[in-house]
Amino acid sequence: MASAATTPQYSLKTILKHGPFRTLWLAQFVSIFGDFLALFGVINLITFTMHGTAVQVTAVTIAYVLPLAVVGPVAGVFVDHWNPKVIMISSDIIRAGLILLLVFVTDVREICIIFAVLSTVSSFFAPAQSVTVRTLVPPEGLLAANALVAQAFYIVRLASPFAAAMLIVIFKGEKVCFYLDSATFVFSACMIARLAIVRPRAQTEKTLRSLTQDFLAGNRFIFTHSSLAFVFLAMAVAFFVLSSFSPLVSIYIRDSLRAGTTWFGIISSMIGVGLIAGTQLVTRLVRGRAKQNVVLGGLLGLGIGAAVLGLFRNIPTAALSMFTMGFAIAFVLVPAQTLSQQETPPQMVGRVSSTFMSLISFAQIFGLLLSGVLAQKLGIRPLFVASAGFLALIAGAGYWMIRSKPQSPVPAAS
Repeated sequence: MASAATTPQYSLKTILKHGPFRTLWLAQFVSIFGDFLALFGVINLITFTMHGTAVQVTAVTIAYVLPLAVVGPVAGVFVDHWNPKVIMISSDIIRAGLILLLVFVTDVREICIIFAVLSTVSSFFAPAQSVTVRTLVPPEGLLAANALVAQAFYIVRLASPFAAAMLIVIFKGEKVCFYLDSATFVFSACMIARLAIVRPRAQTEKTLRSLTQDFLAGNRFIFTHSSLAFVFLAMAVAFFVLSSFSPLVSIYIRDSLRAGTTWFGIISSMIGVGLIAGTQLVTRLVRGRAKQNVVLGGLLGLGIGAAVLGLFRNIPTAALSMFTMGFAIAFVLVPAQTLSQQETPPQMVGRVSSTFMSLISFAQIFGLLLSGVLAQKLGIRPLFVASAGFLALIAGAGYWMIRSKPQSPVPAAS
């Protein structure tokens, strides 16, 4: 038996030396950058060109997130039967064409329709990518791989608004963002085409009945596996809280801190800085610890950040709060994804990861819809404090769930 000392320990640097993952990561880094350029372009188009309202911006967000929540679990079943490489390349090419349609839109309804179709196609890409990561990356490298993907996402999120703004000013309009995003999808497809993805799949009949049974088997596996059920719940709660905070932070900064746009940008960006810092440390701190316990710590950290935001009313503590929440979310997101990939039977990865994505999407929708109502009833600062208490309660319930329920045996994949 090989000793622990002979097992390769992957870091954020060494995982990039793994050629297939490096190719996939680069494809997604470029594609995500293009996505954020396009998103900024759409928001700019609605706000400054169409003179739209906040409700219209929220409607576009929901139009994108809702299909991920509804279509995702079904898409995952098909992904478990289809070739993930073909799915990802096809999705990229289709999305490249859909993004180009934004060049011709004339009202917000057309943007909503395009985003809804775009999201539906993305519902197939995301679980196929999860299957590919699980297939290409050694089990001991999954934690570092997921950390690097999360870090890239937030680096791009921080850098892309400035880049998009400069492009819009230089080229006098948002269309340049849409052209570039379309090109990044083509780039992603070309990079993925270079990969050799060999994934054994069960040869089963593809009738409606068998696909329904596969769907139920995937969900049964999740919710009878106590650790997975908890980390899925933890992720949903974390994203519910973050999406609830998103539309309220600007109002909090304006009304409670009496600050303006500059401080709003600085304070908001701290959540990305915190997540980048968290992903730098999570691969070191998780080793030798149960991943579900790390997720518990992440939830508590998220609650501490929310409490600081509600209890104190000054700019330094607001920035510290957002940094803390970003740092903590890394300790929820990365171990949760890794645990899901490691514990799920290979033939179920598509449907399990798509259910994971669906829960997060539903949480984001409910957070967006409820944030305004809860803020009116409770007040913004009391809502932040209440969120901290809610997170502590969920962490306590998760601890009980993990400690009191034995792990279910991994079922035979269908």
